[in-house]
Amino acid sequence: MRLPAGHPSGRRRPRHGLPHRRDRLRRGGPLSPSPDPPPSPAHRTDPPMPLHPQAEALRARRASSGAPPLYTLTLAEARAADLADIRAAAGAPEPVAAVEEHRIPGPGGELALRLYRPEPPGRRLPALLYLFGGGWTLGSPDTSDAICRRLTNAAGCVTASVGYRLAPEHPFPAALHDCRAALLQLVERAAEFGIDPGRLAVGGDSAGGNLTAALTLLLRADGGPALRHQLLVYPNTDHGADTPSLRENDDPALFNRRSVAWYWGHYLADEGEGASPYASPLRAATLAGLPPATVLTAEYDPLRDEGEQYAEALRAAGVPVELRRYRGMPHGFFAMTGTLDAAAEAQDFAADRLRAALW
Repeated sequence: MRLPAGHPSGRRRPRHGLPHRRDRLRRGGPLSPSPDPPPSPAHRTDPPMPLHPQAEALRARRASSGAPPLYTLTLAEARAADLADIRAAAGAPEPVAAVEEHRIPGPGGELALRLYRPEPPGRRLPALLYLFGGGWTLGSPDTSDAICRRLTNAAGCVTASVGYRLAPEHPFPAALHDCRAALLQLVERAAEFGIDPGRLAVGGDSAGGNLTAALTLLLRADGGPALRHQLLVYPNTDHGADTPSLRENDDPALFNRRSVAWYWGHYLADEGEGASPYASPLRAATLAGLPPATVLTAEYDPLRDEGEQYAEALRAAGVPVELRRYRGMPHGFFAMTGTLDAAAEAQDFAADRLRAALW
């Protein structure tokens, strides 16, 4: 299960060196915070389904193993344990035609960029920039390796994964700046990478979903590049959320509300930055003009309601949205294709949506 690293702390850290666009992002740029998020979708009140038997078995193994929650470990220990857990739950990675490792310039120095190809180089293909999850604190391109491979093959696109900078060493908005830099590199080096810059999508899970949503807002403010689609898998969308799902999901053996608070505590050097729409996309004054979206949520996830609120806010702004909740599933399930049948189903659905948008 995706669990947090370190332990909850109310301390505010001193500011680190900030990227050149930080002042604008702290203010929300041309956006202003919305005082009240939209109400949760009505289907949230459907009678709950028990935790799926496969997910319950996974939870029981975790609880009985005696493995400490990641939020009790050091950052280095938690980052290693998180990757090990993800790899174990993902099963054998699918082969792809090619995997390439590149270095690209970023606002804070060089960044790793990994490209997955569904076929040998030759023709220009659509591309997906996939942003890994991990609460902006854990993770690397290795975290989403299995996901990227499956989406590459199923959607028939080049998938790019960038090693954006992590908090708390590099707090908000460093990761967002890095993701923007990666997307611009895909456009600027499209011929070299074998990419069609007119067929681009961006996606991610958890914190990667948050960065995806924030990136679409930033690109809208910048005037492009244009995106065909955004894939949001149980995204964080509101630092100030106080939803039923956040209050109800408090199981220490699963990703829970303490996990959410801990991650936000690392990402934001100052809690006031949580009001920025680039940190909390649900707080944007308008979501009009954003790319069509696929939003996936999990029933047993503290982020469920804010993900569904964001889908409804997109729809209300005239953005085409497909929202799907996976009942009986916990946060993190999307990466567990070796353990949960629903993970493979969700990835197949996401790939179908991407293929329809990119081809």
